[in-house]
Amino acid sequence: MKQQATFLMLAKTFKGLEEVLAQELIELGANDVQLERRAVSFRGDKELLYRANLCLRTAIRILVPVKKDRLKAKGERLKPEDQVYAIAKSVDWSRYMTEDNTFVIDTTVYSEFFHNSLFVTYRVKDAIADYWNEKTGKRPNVNAENPDIRINLHIGNDQVTLSLDSSGESLHKRGYRVATTEAPISEVLAAGMLLMAGWKGQSDFYDPMCGSGTLLIEAALIARNIAPGVFRQSFAFEKWPDFDADLWSDIYNDDSNKREFEHKIYGSDASFYAIQQAAKNIKSAGVQKDIELKQIRMEEISNIKSQISNPSPLVMLNPPYGERLKSNKEMEDLYGAIGSTLKHQFAGATAWIISSNAEAMKRIGLKPSKKYRLLNGELDCQFNRYDLFAGKRNDQMAK
Repeated sequence: MKQQATFLMLAKTFKGLEEVLAQELIELGANDVQLERRAVSFRGDKELLYRANLCLRTAIRILVPVKKDRLKAKGERLKPEDQVYAIAKSVDWSRYMTEDNTFVIDTTVYSEFFHNSLFVTYRVKDAIADYWNEKTGKRPNVNAENPDIRINLHIGNDQVTLSLDSSGESLHKRGYRVATTEAPISEVLAAGMLLMAGWKGQSDFYDPMCGSGTLLIEAALIARNIAPGVFRQSFAFEKWPDFDADLWSDIYNDDSNKREFEHKIYGSDASFYAIQQAAKNIKSAGVQKDIELKQIRMEEISNIKSQISNPSPLVMLNPPYGERLKSNKEMEDLYGAIGSTLKHQFAGATAWIISSNAEAMKRIGLKPSKKYRLLNGELDCQFNRYDLFAGKRNDQMAK
């Protein structure tokens, strides 16, 4: 196979998942992997670009930078917005699109130079349109719904970066979710939590508050090493002028890395509606043979514990945070019941819990062996590991 040229790429992710994403990229064969703010930069070729979109579990999107430049200090001859226009117009857009392509610009601004990101977006749009008008006499159109080319503009302080977005719709939208419950956890965050916990399908897995089943499905995909992107209809790079359909077909249809899963994934929830929604999503993802569902209240957990085989399962849950209707007393009682159930029903196992309710987390009554900070949407969360010893913890530590 002809050796392909390598280039710089940037994988975006959620705060707290940078190291997990970096490890994923290393395992995919990326070079020059560097941690960034809510992102990981790396180098690779076109094959890696395609694989990154298909296989990465903790990436939101994969960007390919095409231009980086710095804004000059205020008071210069050109206003900051005109400088951005000039930077954008200096790009050789004929390498990435034609005048007949539609495009859209996604803009993120963290800079004292600008107070209105929409105005900056318009200036970049004008620059691209003017580039093509001068070159061919034709101006490409903007299409916000289904563009041929998606361009990412990022301004951080005085640094301007223009990139091609190779993913299109956010990679957390796997494509298997056909039903939902209130405030479902993101697929990317769920996968990141599982990878942080060291999950590879080496034991049984149990989520006692499974909601619409996201943790269960992501656990099954990891256990069998099924690429999370196989459910998606398309990626943005498929519309690029240099798209290699044969290479993409080979990558997409390669299932040589799939593995057997000899254990079982269990999910339960007190809500019958949640169990119904989870069942629909699990079927859509095609992992129903690996997952068993039951409608069970927390105090009935012993009924499912007897079905879970050794070695001790990995237990993970995303309980309600109390952001909506539940009173403080209800939340404290709920978290107290979680802690009691884990201690008495899952001695010898490892449990992981995520929550933004720090006070309720204290009611679990167990000492976490590891603590991480993650964002669930806009909520700052604790993600704690609990080693569930039989008997008193001090007795175990003294052995």
